[in-house]
Amino acid sequence: MHDMKKIRNVALVGHSAAGKTSLVEAMLFKTGAINRIGKAEDGNTTSDFAPDETKRRISINTSVLNFIQEGYLVNILDTPGYADFAGEVLSALRAVDAVILTISAASGVEVGTERSFEYAKEMNLPVIIFVNRCDKENTNIEKTLSEIKDRFGDNCIPFSLPDTMGPDISSVYSIFESDKAPESIKSEIDGYYKSIVDFAAEADDAILERYLEGEELTAEEVANGLESAIRDRKLIPVYFGSALKDQLGVESLLKGIINFLPAPDEMGPYKSGNVDNEEVLERSASIDSPFSGLIFKTIYDPYVGQLTIFRILSGTLNADTGFYNSTKSTKERIGKIFKLQGKEQAQIALAAAGDIVAVAKLKETQTTDTICDEKQRIVYSSIDYPESPVCFSIKPKAREDEEKIMEALHKLSFEDPTFKVSRGEQTKELLIYGLGDLHLDIMVDRLKERFGVDVELDTPKVPYRETVTKASSAQGRYKRQTGGRGQYGDVWLKLEPLERDKGFEFVDAVVGGVVPKQYIPAAEKGVKKTMTEGVLAGCPVVDVRVTIYDGSYHSVDSSDMAFQIAGSMSFRNAAVDAGMVLLEPLMDVEVVIPDEYMGQVSGDINSKRGRIAGVEAKGGMETVKVQVPLAEMFKYGSELRSITGGRGYYIMRFSHYEIVPQRIADKIIKEAQSDKKEE
Repeated sequence: MHDMKKIRNVALVGHSAAGKTSLVEAMLFKTGAINRIGKAEDGNTTSDFAPDETKRRISINTSVLNFIQEGYLVNILDTPGYADFAGEVLSALRAVDAVILTISAASGVEVGTERSFEYAKEMNLPVIIFVNRCDKENTNIEKTLSEIKDRFGDNCIPFSLPDTMGPDISSVYSIFESDKAPESIKSEIDGYYKSIVDFAAEADDAILERYLEGEELTAEEVANGLESAIRDRKLIPVYFGSALKDQLGVESLLKGIINFLPAPDEMGPYKSGNVDNEEVLERSASIDSPFSGLIFKTIYDPYVGQLTIFRILSGTLNADTGFYNSTKSTKERIGKIFKLQGKEQAQIALAAAGDIVAVAKLKETQTTDTICDEKQRIVYSSIDYPESPVCFSIKPKAREDEEKIMEALHKLSFEDPTFKVSRGEQTKELLIYGLGDLHLDIMVDRLKERFGVDVELDTPKVPYRETVTKASSAQGRYKRQTGGRGQYGDVWLKLEPLERDKGFEFVDAVVGGVVPKQYIPAAEKGVKKTMTEGVLAGCPVVDVRVTIYDGSYHSVDSSDMAFQIAGSMSFRNAAVDAGMVLLEPLMDVEVVIPDEYMGQVSGDINSKRGRIAGVEAKGGMETVKVQVPLAEMFKYGSELRSITGGRGYYIMRFSHYEIVPQRIADKIIKEAQSDKKEE
C-alpha cells in the first residue's frame, strides 16, 4: 500500500496525433517501468495494445499505466484523441486529480486540445501542458507559446525551455536550473522564473506582503506557493520537449508531476447524496474512511474476461472479499485485485484510497457505478457523457445470428456507455448510436471479431408522423349480409387537431342511445388501429381528438367487429377533409467549429433546411446552435469533418415535431405508397 501523499493520478489528454502515447511510452522508459520504447506506427506500444488499436495505429481506449519515480506512484491514464472517443476522456477525468494536456509543436492548439482543456476546466482539474514534437521542422517556440496563451490564458508560463526548436534541438532546461542553461536562453529562463515566483507569492497573503517589500522567498515557499497556484488553476505550467527524440524534456515533466500536482488527499472530500437522496454525504480521501470507489471503465480481456477498472476514493479493499454496488443495490464478490500496466496485470493483496485498480468477472457492476461498504452506503454522481448523435440501423447478414446480435450489442454497450442500442418504437428497426462514424465502425469490427456476428448498416428510417390540421366529420357505415346473421355498424366521427404532443383523445358525445354503450369501445379500437397504420404514408396519426356523436345499430346484426370496422372507415373518410399532413422530428444541434469555417457551415446548415438560433464565440471557436430535421442529419458527421478538416464536432438531441414542407412530403408519400404496392 502506497503512502497517499506519494500518489499522483494523471490523465494524458489532447488532440489526436499530438503524441500522447509516445509521451507515456517515454515516461515509462525513463522511469524503468519498461526496458524498450515502442512506437505507435509499429503497433507495439505499452498503451495501445488492443487488436483494433494495433490494426488501426490509433488510440481507441483509455489505457491504465503506472510507474514509480523517486518513491512516488504515478498512475497515468492515456486517453484517445479522436472526438469519437470523448467518452473515454470523460471517464478518465473522473478518475484522476490532474491533467497533462499534450500539444504538438508542429500542429499547435487544435480543436481536440481545446475540447480537452474545457473538460478539465469543467471538472476543476489542475492542468500541465506538455508541448511535444519540438524536434519537428517549422516549429517555433514564440508562436506556440503565443497560441497557448491566446487560447488558455496568460497564466500559462513555461517551466522548461529547449535550447532551440526543430531538428537541431539537443537539450531542454528547467527554469529552476538557469545555471545549467546556455547564455542564449538564460535571460528568458530568468524572466519566466520571476513570473512564476509572482504566482507563488500570491498563494499566501503574509508571504506576498514580504515579497512586495523586496524580501526573497525561500525555495520551500516558492514550491509550496506554486503547488497551491497550480492546484487552484491559477497557474498552468508549460513544458517543452520531444518524447521520441531522446525523451527530451520528459525528466522536467516528471519532476513537475511529482512536485506540483496534487496528491489524492488534497482533492477531497467527495460528496454525494445517499441511496435515498435525502442528504448530502461525504467521504474524505483517507484510508481510515469507509471504503468507496467509482467505476470509470469496463474492458474485455481475452484471458480473464471482463475487467472492471475503478478509482478508490476512500478506505481500503482486500482481495477475495467483496463490496456493495450502491447504484444497483447489489452485492458483488471479488477475487484478485490487479494493478494494470497496459495489457499486463499484476496481482496485489490490498488496494487503498487514491489508487486505480481492476477486478475481474463482476456480474452486475458497470461503468459509472458507485461501489462502497454496505454498512456505509454512498452514491456518487454518474459520469456525464455527451449525446451520441450518429445513428445507423443494424441487422445481421446471417439469419442464425439474429439471436446472438442482441447479446453481443449489450456486452459492447456495457463496456462503452456512449455506444447505445435501441429498437425503433415506430419503425421497429434495431438502431445503434455512437459519437461518430469511426466509433461505430469499430463497434461493427468488434461484433465480427469478438462475437462472430457480421452485420449490415443502413440509414435509419425517419419516424415520421401524421396529423390533422382542421376539423372534419364523416360517416363510416359497415353492412354485410351473407345469408345468416349479418354485420352492421354505423358511426359518425368528428376529427379535430390537438396541440403538438397532446397525443389522442376519444370523446363519447352520443345521445339517445343511437350507438349502444357496449359498441363505443369497439369503434374506438377501430380508430386506434387506423391511426397506427396511418393514412398518408403509413405513419402513426397523432395529436387528434376524435368525437363519436352519432350512428345507428341493428338489434341482431350489430357486433363489436362491425363497429370496429365502422370506426376505422369513419376515421379514414373524415381524414380526407381534415387537412392531413406529415410531421418530422426536428433536432437541437450544437455545432462547434473554428471561426474560419463559419460561412461554409452556415451555408451547409441552410441547405439542410436548418434554422440557426444563435452563435456563441469563444477563443477562436464558434458554437452554432441550430434546429435541423433529423432526415438531413444521418451523414452529417462525415460531412462536417470534410468541411472543417476534422476540426469540427457536434452534439444533437431531439427537440420536437414539425410539419414537413409539401414538396418533400409528396415525395415521402409517393415512396411509401410505392413500397406498399410492392409488398
